[in-house]
Amino acid sequence: MEQSAQQAQQLDTLAAAESQTPFSAFSMPGMGGLPTPLTSPVPRPILELEGEEYEDELDALSDWVDDFLMPVYGAEVTTAAPWCLRWQEHEDVVGWLHALWLAYQQHKDPEAGLSGLFVWHRDFLTHALAVIRAPGGPLSACMTTPDRPAAHRVLPAPPSSVREKNTGGEADAADISKPAA
Repeated sequence: MEQSAQQAQQLDTLAAAESQTPFSAFSMPGMGGLPTPLTSPVPRPILELEGEEYEDELDALSDWVDDFLMPVYGAEVTTAAPWCLRWQEHEDVVGWLHALWLAYQQHKDPEAGLSGLFVWHRDFLTHALAVIRAPGGPLSACMTTPDRPAAHRVLPAPPSSVREKNTGGEADAADISKPAA
């Protein structure tokens, strides 16, 4: 017993001395310092990713949408709730679904508590699907039935806004729309 107590004291002394080494701030293995965090890097919105990073994230998102989201929450495809089998080509839909997926991952985590998934349903799922599948939403120009794949259409974005280019007092299109003072 006495020998065990001495060993425990020695371990405590060694552990205290290790944290005082000159390398403690660098978190080098065996040199003390702060433990390496086990958390994953901060996720970035998919529309900010490029190349292979984008493709990998889109593949993972597609698996979640195809294997979980749509089979469980997709309901029937109608003109009031359209869907597109080529949704990955609709940037806005990709952005919405990616945000929904990130929120799902956060709210299913045990740290979200027992009500985490309820919060996800209430605050994220219902709103995102209502926007994505709205009759006038981003998929409204696409098919309402998988039997009509030719009905896929990505709606064009609005043109760029007109900005004032003041080069010496000349008015441009932005000035024309302003009411006279």
